[in-house]
Amino acid sequence: MAGFHSAPGGSGPLRVLGLDPGLRRTGWGVIAVDGARLVHVAHGVIAPDTEAAFADRLLHLFEAICEVIALHAPDEAAVEETFMNNNAQSALKLGHARACALLAPARAGLTVAEYGNSVIKKAVVGTGAADKGQVGFMIARLLPTAGKTTADAADALAVAIAHAHVRGSRKPLGRVA
Repeated sequence: MAGFHSAPGGSGPLRVLGLDPGLRRTGWGVIAVDGARLVHVAHGVIAPDTEAAFADRLLHLFEAICEVIALHAPDEAAVEETFMNNNAQSALKLGHARACALLAPARAGLTVAEYGNSVIKKAVVGTGAADKGQVGFMIARLLPTAGKTTADAADALAVAIAHAHVRGSRKPLGRVA
């Protein structure tokens, strides 16, 4: 499986944080990449209180992602690009959640990359037209120690795997000092 890499400087496995942003549920997953070997580190879902004020929900999301970063010390992060929605209000709210998912790792000094849904599915399943069930099945096969995952966490792990596959060929969004 070409395209896999170790941590910068060759100091051991590279840790990648994958994020599948959403205002109701943001999936996150951390994998370690050592050569062609992928190892599950952790995963979960951040679910702000849906009754809280919008700004408070965003703050909860941002702070929870910062906690995941502090706890699991990823070297790089990858975020799923926005899926266009016909409802402008929903798309705008998703954009706010994505901003949290981009800013939290950037604030921690991580390189942040974005990947479209079809790129992620192709990297994990082999086809950009895969459904959520196929993605979940492949996550279980590629990361057997992950155990049972929700769809949001499986999607986040898929983002991390896609990044591991193509990280050398894509330009990251940047790094904050």
